[in-house]
Amino acid sequence: MKIHIDIDCFFVSAVRIKDKTLENKAVAIGGRSDTKIFDASAKKQTVNFENSGSFVPTFYKAYEESDDINGFKDADGKIRGILTTSSYEARAFGVKTAMSIREALGLCPHLIIKAPNMSLYQELSHQLHEFLASKIPLIEQASIDEFYGDLSGWIEDDEVEDFIDNLKHEIKKVIKLPVSIGAANTRYIAKLATTAAKPFGCKIIYKNELDSFIKNIPVGEFAGIGKSMKARLKSVQIHTLGELKQRRGTLESWSPYAKELYKKVSGLTDAPIQTTRRRKSIGISRTFDPLYDRLELQRRVHVLARHLSFAILKLEVIPTVFHLSIAYEMNQKSHINLSLSEIFTEKKFDSLCIKLFNKADNQRRLHVIRLSINCSSFTRDSKKELSLIGFHDEQKMKKLTDSTHSLREKYGIDTLKWGSEF
Repeated sequence: MKIHIDIDCFFVSAVRIKDKTLENKAVAIGGRSDTKIFDASAKKQTVNFENSGSFVPTFYKAYEESDDINGFKDADGKIRGILTTSSYEARAFGVKTAMSIREALGLCPHLIIKAPNMSLYQELSHQLHEFLASKIPLIEQASIDEFYGDLSGWIEDDEVEDFIDNLKHEIKKVIKLPVSIGAANTRYIAKLATTAAKPFGCKIIYKNELDSFIKNIPVGEFAGIGKSMKARLKSVQIHTLGELKQRRGTLESWSPYAKELYKKVSGLTDAPIQTTRRRKSIGISRTFDPLYDRLELQRRVHVLARHLSFAILKLEVIPTVFHLSIAYEMNQKSHINLSLSEIFTEKKFDSLCIKLFNKADNQRRLHVIRLSINCSSFTRDSKKELSLIGFHDEQKMKKLTDSTHSLREKYGIDTLKWGSEF
């Protein structure tokens, strides 16, 4: 059997380990785009590639200046930010993930807001991964707070119930984190079982129980069914996974993706546990108050490019596909892609990002509220060959880039900055 392990309200559970007085209280973790990255005084930025997931940034501050609601107030006292997670006590009042902090406080005035502590989350996630690896032969970390395990040939099916129940309590005792665990013949159904088991519970779905289990589960709760697929299913009167399983012909007539989706929901296909994952892309983005000044926007592109360059060099990869997107006010968006197979240097990358921004900025009468840069198709994964044009000069610049990176590794990402950032 496959099992899926998910930490209950991870960010809240983590802060409760540090502060026992938060137990059994309505607690939420706030989140706010780190616009201080653009300040001349920016410092103590760090980067982590080990985990990913919702509200888990690659770049984050190594410490938080304020650990309570005051950290989310502007100079005028206005509360900004959204919730990254909340405790079950808070959810009882209607508080939800991605809700604005102001709205959440309106529903639950006594809600305790805490600042995120990414270093703590990464540390606890790593501890849990190490613990699980000592208990189960094959463990895959799917995100910072969820894992998959393969019990086939290790634990007999009739012993799985006791095994996962004991595992749940061991994790609570050793790591101090509450988890929920689902088990089934495929990882996809195991993940659904975990949702049904929450909070701090276990649930097994055997083959003969699948139909009754998925019968009334909304299609949107199945991983892999996004907004567009959900809308298409709704258009043909498919609202639950049970209804989806009864409409094999409909899905198979749509596309290979829909055909594969049917198999996943029906427990007819599975994917192996991947003990290691190779990163396929890396990106950085920031949301800020509406900004019109194009020179300031270009300066911010320089800042984002510097941070992303640091991450690319740390990964020791050469990206060959570059993507920049701009989000404007009035829900307008623009983006541009570029393929380039050349040696990666920070100077070239910085110039490339400015070039992409100028081309993508096609709504110059509007204010910008978000900038995003993404790099993918690394040479270790793609079949592209690097251009030899100007190779000698590129090698010289590469040495300078490597020297700069070494200094930042030692003293911090903000140790050396481009003059255009000031």
